[in-house]
Amino acid sequence: MSALEIGIASFPALMVLIFLRVPIGLAMFLVGLVGLILVTGNTNIAFARLKNETYTTFSSYSLSIIPMFLLMGQFASLGGMSSALFKAAEGFLGHRKGGVAMAAIGACAGFGAICGSSLATAATMGRVALPELKQYGYAGGFSTATLAAGGTLGILIPPSVVLVIYAILTEQNIAKLFLAAFIPGLLAALGYVIAVSIYVRLNPGSAGTRPVVPYRERFMLLKDVWPVLVVFALVVGGIYLGWFTPTEAAAVGAFGTGLIAYLNKGLTWNTLIDSFLVAGKSTGMVFFIILGAAFYNGFLALTQVPQELSNFVVSQGFSPWLVLSLILVFYLVFGCLMDSVSMILLTIPIFFPVISVLDFGMSAEHVAIWFGILVLIVVEVGLITPPVGMNLFIINAMEKETPILETYKAVVYFVTSDLVRVVLLVAFPAITLFLLPT
Repeated sequence: MSALEIGIASFPALMVLIFLRVPIGLAMFLVGLVGLILVTGNTNIAFARLKNETYTTFSSYSLSIIPMFLLMGQFASLGGMSSALFKAAEGFLGHRKGGVAMAAIGACAGFGAICGSSLATAATMGRVALPELKQYGYAGGFSTATLAAGGTLGILIPPSVVLVIYAILTEQNIAKLFLAAFIPGLLAALGYVIAVSIYVRLNPGSAGTRPVVPYRERFMLLKDVWPVLVVFALVVGGIYLGWFTPTEAAAVGAFGTGLIAYLNKGLTWNTLIDSFLVAGKSTGMVFFIILGAAFYNGFLALTQVPQELSNFVVSQGFSPWLVLSLILVFYLVFGCLMDSVSMILLTIPIFFPVISVLDFGMSAEHVAIWFGILVLIVVEVGLITPPVGMNLFIINAMEKETPILETYKAVVYFVTSDLVRVVLLVAFPAITLFLLPT
């Protein structure tokens, strides 16, 4: 077999390992290692690459942003920020039809702005909002679907761990990617609120009502939200204004949320150790996937598969919009089967070279940023798409009385909202690129 044939054959081999429930980082590593041995015919080269790849991957300064953002999310939970966000949003929206669910969406958006992880946002807000939704008579499937969808805002609204990984893979500016994600993130939250409004009107018995909160109490609730605004302004604003690099901003954000958690008496010696352990375990999992992807993608580069794929697409004269649409459909399907980090690491080195050579009438940087936001959104949709949406399982595990089928039925409204947003952002790239400096 030629090197190109070995590279092509590696895809079904990788899929078989994934479906056999081999951890995806290990699956990519094994396929990359065996493929490299087959291509070179030399085990020494493969194992020498293992030594070099491990060092070069984990010595990357940019990767240190990931554990800092994960730790920031842990401290934010301890500091009661998730609860404060939900209570404030509930005070202003809770008395409306479907208002408590809308408040949960708003709180998820706010918490995502200081967390950067979809799964963490879903799990944290689930603990805070599920009891309230149940108390005010919200249907179980509607409640779980709302929180699963709201959790996806954690990876879209900056800062985002997945966007950081995309920026590293494609050598793009992290600050510009964060800026480009801002309007799509707001559109996502608005779309989910509209989805809630439509759902409760089509299913009148799915949501109860709660008493109106006096304006004085509403504004009193806002005072507990200021730490979130300060941390968000410090981290994201600091990056845009050039005060910090993204890595420094992540460290400042982790320190700030830790200090707030300490002042709110949520951070003790024991919870500090627990936070380090949780962030460390999550970082280890992400880093192992990164190592496996680096090894596999290095093997693919040697076989020339990405380059040959790019040349084939260009030579066939396919419309750039058709190619983009097919790639996005691929992400929608496979996003149901694996987590967002794995999807990005596995596919971007293959698809990005293809997108880069197509003419969308924009600069190469703008195409890269626009494509990154689109990929992030469709991967996010996969987190709530039945039957294997990870956020759905996380929330349903907290509400075991609700059949997963009821969650599937309700989440269709939110998936529809996401698909409408994807179409808008594909048709009008200016929505994504509007805030970028010219």
